[in-house]
Amino acid sequence: MNIRVGVGVMILKDGKILLAKRKGSHGAGKYAFPGGHLEHGESFADCAIRETREEAGIEIANVRFQFVANLIHYLPKHYTHIGMVADWKSGEPQVLEPDKSESWGWYSLDAVPSPLFESIPLAIIAHKTGRTSFDVADCPTSEDVYCLYEKFLNMVPLE
Repeated sequence: MNIRVGVGVMILKDGKILLAKRKGSHGAGKYAFPGGHLEHGESFADCAIRETREEAGIEIANVRFQFVANLIHYLPKHYTHIGMVADWKSGEPQVLEPDKSESWGWYSLDAVPSPLFESIPLAIIAHKTGRTSFDVADCPTSEDVYCLYEKFLNMVPLE
């Protein structure tokens, strides 16, 4: 099996982040950012902008790198995940790919819905701490991702 590159984008607006519940793919039933597969020849920022337009129909600005993660939580799928962060620019989120997600909503970083797609806790940790990488050893299972996130929420030092 090949390793794929996925790009997700944390979109910030008035101290909140945009999330939708995933449908029909790995992580179905979990809340996630807009995102998808990196296309051949595409930059990370261009992928984030494209996926946001395709999935939610909004415009983003100030797109920047946030973190990289080696994700094996949905084996046999294996992803190098590129986490990006951007500012909301314009538009109201709409469900443009109803086979892939349910309604979009803006959520406080301190009150996110559950359950979360495995890259989302890592993005929140990266956003609040500046950490830029997570490897398999940091969180080899979904339970480990949530354990790492719980440690962060409870201000236990992350290793």
